[in-house]
Amino acid sequence: MSDRLIQLVANLEKVLGTRAQSIHTALGEVTVVVNAETYFETAVLLRDDPTLAFEQLIDLCGVDYQEFRDGRWNGQRFAVVSHLLSIEHNWRLRMRVFASDDSYPLVSSITPVWNCANWFEREAFDLYGIIFDGHEDLRRILTDYGFIGHPFRKDFPISGHVEMRYDPELKRVVYQPVTIEAREITPRIVREEQYGGPV
Repeated sequence: MSDRLIQLVANLEKVLGTRAQSIHTALGEVTVVVNAETYFETAVLLRDDPTLAFEQLIDLCGVDYQEFRDGRWNGQRFAVVSHLLSIEHNWRLRMRVFASDDSYPLVSSITPVWNCANWFEREAFDLYGIIFDGHEDLRRILTDYGFIGHPFRKDFPISGHVEMRYDPELKRVVYQPVTIEAREITPRIVREEQYGGPV
């Protein structure tokens, strides 16, 4: 590990204290897992403390850990992962926070800290159903207004629930149940010799 990463980890341990559940370094990157209860407060410290100075949020996304490690994951299901950049110190940080309730995933909004989090949080809400407490305009951003469910959740059906098509008789878009027929696709390399009849 480089001296710069050692210094970053030391600064994080000193500033965050018990707000950090863990600080892990791998492949030249530092990841800090923070408590959901102090998530907003931690974000403010990461931005404002001069020894850290993470003034820029690069990315924020939701994660569903339901099938992680082939289903052997026993932690919380939903997390929010943010990537931060300190221009002053020229270092990066990954911050992860787990929602404490899998049935109602809720974390604080960090839009007041980094205003560019606005659309990222809306995307995580739309695709994963993660609620960001304090977000002023939390509504869908990628799916249709009438969309049911959250399509990036591991338990969402691949075919979806409904499909949309244009009806020329009604002269408008209509929703209907999915008409995709289930079929088995067997790759050619594993087919039986007589697969599909005589050759």
